Amino acid sequence: MDSLTIRRPDDWHLHLRDGAMLTAVLPESARHFARALVMPNLVPPVVTGAEAAAYAARIRAALPPGAAFTPLMTLYLTGATDPADVAAAHAAGIVTAVKLYPAGATTNSASGVRDFDAVRPVLEAMAQAGVPLCVHGEVTDPAVDIFDREAVFLARVLEPLRRAVPGLRVVLEHVTTVEGLAYVRDGGPGIAATITAHHLAINRNAIFAGGIRPHAYCLPVAKREHHRAALVAAATSGDPRFFLGTDSAPHVDAAKEAACGCAGCFTAPLALPLVAEVFDRAGALDRLEGFVSRHGAAFYGLPPNPGTLSLRRGDPLRLPGRLATGAGPVTLFDPGFPLHWHVV
Repeated sequence: MDSLTIRRPDDWHLHLRDGAMLTAVLPESARHFARALVMPNLVPPVVTGAEAAAYAARIRAALPPGAAFTPLMTLYLTGATDPADVAAAHAAGIVTAVKLYPAGATTNSASGVRDFDAVRPVLEAMAQAGVPLCVHGEVTDPAVDIFDREAVFLARVLEPLRRAVPGLRVVLEHVTTVEGLAYVRDGGPGIAATITAHHLAINRNAIFAGGIRPHAYCLPVAKREHHRAALVAAATSGDPRFFLGTDSAPHVDAAKEAACGCAGCFTAPLALPLVAEVFDRAGALDRLEGFVSRHGAAFYGLPPNPGTLSLRRGDPLRLPGRLATGAGPVTLFDPGFPLHWHVV
């Protein structure tokens, strides 16, 4: 197969930032994706329905003329989140989901949840209103090895939380481990998971290939090769519980190439060609549309996008190594192998 046409895809986990960075990176996602679930970890975070509406307005104002792109907004769960505000914002169509960051787990997560019992009233209101909870699934206990933090989170946090609020719909974001995949498969109809493009492409060796590679560093950190292979198998399986969430996360180079560099891979310009390459290598191009265009929409109760997008196999894709932004240059993620699929 040298070409295929699919429904326009969705990105179910995207960081657009704000200000000059938003203006620069938004066109890269709007070019390929019809909708994206936009993360709320700005500074300060997006915690109320009114703040989500204002952020959505800024995103729409930054779109290139003629772009057909819908931002789907999320709220940042904190100990002070008002259950009534969440329910009202969801009922009004302002908010699609709520994001749970364990405090200190990743970029701009200092305002995240420290006491999971304290947010139970919010979670119960969400379950009643049908609002999905998107989870950054890692513990922050420094005694837990960074490569084990997802697996420990499942047993220590997520399973007790789901037992306490059984009607809650949950998306385990950017799943990275065999244990995470198994948890989703065994978890019943109320749970699904996003898989990123970069976790399909690299294992943890990429972070240390010939020296420290900061632009391959993300959280959750890439794991061993057998975990990456399991992610590819899940993504290409046709299982509707798994769908694309790129977690494209731009940081200026000065923040990445630092003594304490930021976590995040900027993949928006190449995410779709990269996923197509992975599916092609797995002999599963016939299942690409499900993973990028149908499964996530179905879980969130939305119809597939009406438009289509075509891809064609050709010479290796040429992309600039960096994107210029008003905040500074941002280096694109390098998967380490050529991409032959072009969006046309």
